[in-house]
Amino acid sequence: MSGLVAVITGASSGMGLAVTKHLVTKGWRVAMADIDEETGQRLSTELGDQVIFCHTDVTSYSQQADLFRKAFSWGGKRLDLFAANAGIADTQFLQQNDYSHDENGFPLPLNLKAMDVNLNAVIQGIWLFKHYALQNKIVGGKVVITSSSAGLYPMESNPIYTASKHALVGLARALGPALHKQNIQVNAICPAFVPTALCPKEMLDRFPKEHITPMSTVIKAYDTFLRDNTIYGQIVELSLDQLYFRTKPDYPNESQRWLGEESASFWEEVYKTPAL
Repeated sequence: MSGLVAVITGASSGMGLAVTKHLVTKGWRVAMADIDEETGQRLSTELGDQVIFCHTDVTSYSQQADLFRKAFSWGGKRLDLFAANAGIADTQFLQQNDYSHDENGFPLPLNLKAMDVNLNAVIQGIWLFKHYALQNKIVGGKVVITSSSAGLYPMESNPIYTASKHALVGLARALGPALHKQNIQVNAICPAFVPTALCPKEMLDRFPKEHITPMSTVIKAYDTFLRDNTIYGQIVELSLDQLYFRTKPDYPNESQRWLGEESASFWEEVYKTPAL
């Protein structure tokens, strides 16, 4: 038994379930978090006492806080991995004209649940995971964020989903170096089309088989992160059976390079200076 403990969101299906099962075979204990309580409870029973299911709506900070508190206690006061995996597609489409109006005739706000699940919940989850990872006997841990190929390329059918997944790429690149100093490695995966619950069955049946990325590629990415403590702030594109480490764009000139790589001391000084 490894004794290692993971929290995985979106764990009742798709990539979250596959990673859960993989880690259990390697001796991990896994706190499975998902909004689908019936399926989650059934799966946790099937997987045995290495798994605990926590019904969690990741858009609720209090529910996420309760998830991490329970997982830390159940895991013997340690947390080693946070797989920030829960995600949804657009729930309303910015490019369409399906306006509803209030009593004054003003358009109602756009439904941004995709941003709440895909981005805001990930940020809050990392905030909570860090709190507990810094209490580990050996301080530190790993975060694997599920972005998407839509975090690298535009997905015109789901622009809000695309925005959230692009944001996760930026989050991993910006946060990775800072948290590595605290022995927490943050990385993100950008899977191409992997069959998950996000895909309606009728679409999956019609999808060209030669363009499907197998779940084994997702597992390969996780194993790569878990065995190497020197990988942080990296974006890994998953396509077919390959992993592609994607670097940030080249700087167009020395001024931009300075701003991106050498201006940290300037910003630190500015942030420490009280606002007038």
